[in-house]
Amino acid sequence: MLETRKIDQVTVVSLKDTNRLNALIAEPVKESLLALFQKPHVKLAFDLQDITFIDSSGFGVFLSALKAASNNQGTFKICRVNKEVMELFKLLQLHHVFEIYDELDDCIQSFNQ
Repeated sequence: MLETRKIDQVTVVSLKDTNRLNALIAEPVKESLLALFQKPHVKLAFDLQDITFIDSSGFGVFLSALKAASNNQGTFKICRVNKEVMELFKLLQLHHVFEIYDELDDCIQSFNQ
């Protein structure tokens, strides 16, 4: 479900085999993300490049991950959000809650600033 890789000291996660983050997969995705934040000081970037739809449970996953990161001195950021999904972030005012980057490289570099 989640594909993870390391770039520098940042864990980059993305969804594989789907272009949707919805109620059907939200719970296992959330559990996987929360497991990654078990260790302190985790730097995690969620790459949404191929995601074209997110429902309310998907946004709940992001909020849970942000809280888990905060509780364990970690950092959670989002990158490569497509136009339609970004409109949902803005409609829900979540673009003020999350650090969102257009490019993966910019997101990775932001962890070092």
